[in-house]
Amino acid sequence: FIHSDQGSHYTSPKYQELLKQKGLGQSMSRRGNCWDNAPQESFFGHMKDHVDHRNCSSLGELQREIDRYIRYYNNNRYQWGLKKMTPVQYRNHLLLAA
Repeated sequence: FIHSDQGSHYTSPKYQELLKQKGLGQSMSRRGNCWDNAPQESFFGHMKDHVDHRNCSSLGELQREIDRYIRYYNNNRYQWGLKKMTPVQYRNHLLLAA
């Protein structure tokens, strides 16, 4: 999935058709609501701090670095907003409580 705001380039039929051709779904925040994007902006801000894209010499290398960071973020990075648990721990906590 690709998440974005409702900017004109993201809502254009040409962009939406390109996503469809690539097998990607689209998620957009509500119009004029910056809080919808806050979790994504936070994630990408942290990722930019940790993924050293300048040292990647190929797209494959960059993809591996991004995958490595996502595994770290989901399994090892504790978050205050999730009761000091990792996202995976918090998900499992919620599943047990259900």
